[in-house]
Amino acid sequence: MTRILQIAFWLAVGLAFTMATLPHPPDLPVPASDKAQHMMAFATLALIGSLAYRGLPRLALVIGLAAFGALIEVMQMVPALHRDAEFLDVVADSAAILIVTVLIAAVRCLLASRRRPWSKESET
Repeated sequence: MTRILQIAFWLAVGLAFTMATLPHPPDLPVPASDKAQHMMAFATLALIGSLAYRGLPRLALVIGLAAFGALIEVMQMVPALHRDAEFLDVVADSAAILIVTVLIAAVRCLLASRRRPWSKESET
């Protein structure tokens, strides 16, 4: 299952990069603002990345995905792409990454605490 998630993660990274650097990307079926689209894309990347690379430190995933978002904006500065780079896109990407990463960490913590055997203090 991990291998499938890793493949899905890299396919999603490739799709995100392609969509972000196409001179005229297709319209998405979801009517959403530019920032909402950024947040959906990077929330998805953070979710799949967290599941695919469980052994990777969370901070490494956050920094890596945020750097990827910044790279996309740098690429959009290429005049031939006819795209507009925006700092707020990186902020939206980073916010989505952080939100998903924190939620996943909280869920993992909760699940781990439920799997622990009862402590002696709770028996009294």
